[in-house]
This record gives sequence, C-alpha cells and structure tokens, in this order.
Amino acid sequence: MGSAIDAATLRAYRETHYRVLGDRPMRLRIDQPSAALAALHQAHGVDCSAFITAANPFSQRCGDAANAQRQLALAQNLERMGLRAIAAAGEHPSNGWPAEPSFLVPGLSLQDARMLGEQYGQNAVVWSGADAVPRLVLLR
Repeated sequence: MGSAIDAATLRAYRETHYRVLGDRPMRLRIDQPSAALAALHQAHGVDCSAFITAANPFSQRCGDAANAQRQLALAQNLERMGLRAIAAAGEHPSNGWPAEPSFLVPGLSLQDARMLGEQYGQNAVVWSGADAVPRLVLLR
C-alpha cells in the first residue's frame, strides 16, 4: 500500500530524533528498541506509548504562535482523555527543520494515536508497543 507522503518527508521522519524531556529524558529513533522507553512504560504501568504533535500539519510550517496554540489544544484533549503528556520534541539532526514541540503519551493506544494524529492534521505518529520499539505509523 502506497502513501501520499513524499519519499523525502518519509526519510526525514525516519531520521528524526524524537527527544523526550521531563524526569526521564531520552532520545527515541524509529525501529530501534529503547531500554529507557521500556523502563518508562514499566514506571507508568502501561504497555504502549505514542510520540505525537499537533505542530505543522501535513509538514507545512505554520509558525511558533500557531504551533503553540495547536499544542495547547492537543494537551487539553489528552487531559480530557485522562492521559499524561510528557513534553518532547521531534528534531532532525541536519536538515534545518525547526524542532517540533511534541508529547510522549504513555498508555495511548494505537487507535487513539491514529485518531489524534488525523484530528491534528499529521502525516504520521510514532507508536511503541510492549517491545518499546518506536514505529512510524503513516496516516495518509
């Protein structure tokens, strides 16, 4: 099955460093197991998590103020769902794209991660199951 996302954007998503801030800082990479993420899952009593943003829908830059408003709306949505959002940022190591404000959300199911990603106009989300391997989940 193909994707509406161009090859260069997909490559950038796979190369991005998904940095989790907060009490347990870590850097996640697509398809690379993370002992730190496994420990975070255990500490939160969950078997999955998602790295998600509301910034720059469909990979179109929309500015700091607009991204901040979008992130606030996502944070409020996650709070209504009873989920804890840990501050994070997606940052490509070399292409000059500004770091995107994001959240790591312990316990966010794949179905809900997809739903939120679509709601906030994202091309993809990063989801990890019990194996603590971040996977790129394409939404278009």
